[in-house]
Amino acid sequence: MPADLSPIDKAKFVAAKRAVDYVESGMKLGLGTGSTAAWMVRCLAERIREEGLKVKGVPTSSRTAELARSLGVPVVSLDDAKWLDLTIDGADEIDSQLNLIKGGGAALLQEKIVATASDQMIVIADAAKEVAQLGAFPLPVEVIPFGWQTTKALIEETLVSLDVLSRDCTLRMNGDAPLVTDEANYIVDLHLKRIGNPRQLSLVLNQIPGVVENGLFIDICDIVVVGHGDGRVTVRDINSGEVEDGHIDLAPSDNIFTDADD
Repeated sequence: MPADLSPIDKAKFVAAKRAVDYVESGMKLGLGTGSTAAWMVRCLAERIREEGLKVKGVPTSSRTAELARSLGVPVVSLDDAKWLDLTIDGADEIDSQLNLIKGGGAALLQEKIVATASDQMIVIADAAKEVAQLGAFPLPVEVIPFGWQTTKALIEETLVSLDVLSRDCTLRMNGDAPLVTDEANYIVDLHLKRIGNPRQLSLVLNQIPGVVENGLFIDICDIVVVGHGDGRVTVRDINSGEVEDGHIDLAPSDNIFTDADD
């Protein structure tokens, strides 16, 4: 691991390294998207290279697929894999019940499909992602381009009757044009500030015509691995209720992480 990483990147690295310990040879894995998930792909590639680990990965975005292939992680489609043993992914927010907001990287649709097609989902994050209540991070909603302004208006109208603090909605842009997801859709970000009932909000949003999926992951995450800049790692298992504290060595080394730029 490079010695000059920021504390947040060190936290992401140690969370990713600990999560990859759950991977066993022969597994079919969902590979998440985002800067923390990119560390996980690198850690997985290191185990493949050094231990001869045999796995197949299903990426949740074209970016993850490109990174995995470049590092020698075998990649297959979800249709080929059919069902997965484990998905490891990041999150933008995590509450005490392991409910998540995801989609900051605009890959929420594929991420949710892959996560729900897995026996288990492990979320990796730095400590800043843990919150008492979801909503400070804008909630991404993937919508089809046709009639997106009407869909956005329907979302805003629906939010009036829901337990949220704000109802500001914006189309996510990529420069001067709307951001386009891997599935050729748009993202509307909901700046809610506080979500009182995530389960209700998720169900209601997905009933709106034009909405493809939202970034609330409810009852999907099984384990969260939280990393800290000093190498400490906390593992919380929602099913067993167990909390495990550990530590990952942050000593620099000349390995696959030398060129990491996330």
